[in-house]
Amino acid sequence: MTETVEFARMNGLGNMILVVDMRGRPDVVTPAAAIALNADPATRFDQIMAIHDPKVDGTDAFIDILNCDGTRAQACGNGTRCVVQALAAETGKKAFTFQTVAGILNAVEHADGTISVDMGRPVFEWDRIPLAEEFYDTSRIELQIGPIDDPVLHSPSVMSMGNPHAIFWVDRDPMSFDLDRFGPLLENHPMFPEKANITLAQVTSPTTMTTRTWERGAGLTLACGSAACSAGVSGARTGRTGRTVEITVASSPNCGKLTIEWREDDHVVMTGPAEWEWSGMLDPATGAFRRDDAEAAAL
Repeated sequence: MTETVEFARMNGLGNMILVVDMRGRPDVVTPAAAIALNADPATRFDQIMAIHDPKVDGTDAFIDILNCDGTRAQACGNGTRCVVQALAAETGKKAFTFQTVAGILNAVEHADGTISVDMGRPVFEWDRIPLAEEFYDTSRIELQIGPIDDPVLHSPSVMSMGNPHAIFWVDRDPMSFDLDRFGPLLENHPMFPEKANITLAQVTSPTTMTTRTWERGAGLTLACGSAACSAGVSGARTGRTGRTVEITVASSPNCGKLTIEWREDDHVVMTGPAEWEWSGMLDPATGAFRRDDAEAAAL
């Protein structure tokens, strides 16, 4: 067993997150470790947020993000809020700048405990999302599930928030759809050469909507921050909502809400909660872990 590192089990709006402290080390959390951790009910997760030493001047850390199937993700807004809460508790700082493979993210913890993350600018160009076919207008593309004359889902808005997203607009509760059946088909559809996050979005007013997401590499999750950003932007882009929207995640209605603001400077800011659950030590090579003794004894 290699030298272990500290980690925390947290959640962002119910999105299950493991925050792993890899600072001061040259190695990474391996895909094998991620798969092993996800296989244990105690450490099952949607994303791992591994905090590494900064690689770029002016940043606080480099964040390596892993999905529960061991693949690497470009962005995770809910996980980023968890990282902010963990580092704010450790350092007393309130504002942070992170580097990810998707770019630079700025985040701040507010006095009420909510955390805002600047997720950057949305990408609408078909070849940068990317899509397998050229579409001049990606606010609505030709894609459907179900019979041609009566599709269950159709005409999604597609975009990237550092990772590819397809937003299908629905007129009833997203929980009433069989997303665990449609999700894998759409995630792996030939239209998406790098796969895609699939979200069902129900607009409930010009300032509110309800969403449910099948995450690329993770499956059905209680919440997805970048999907919420994509739904909020796509709602404004298609005239369904204004540029600020409050999003309720249908699969996690008791965990709070996300506020998505698509600012006039084109940046998308997500604001919401994060919650610490418990901490321990783990081997980043194998995924072997133990909970902190006091917490484990209390179980």
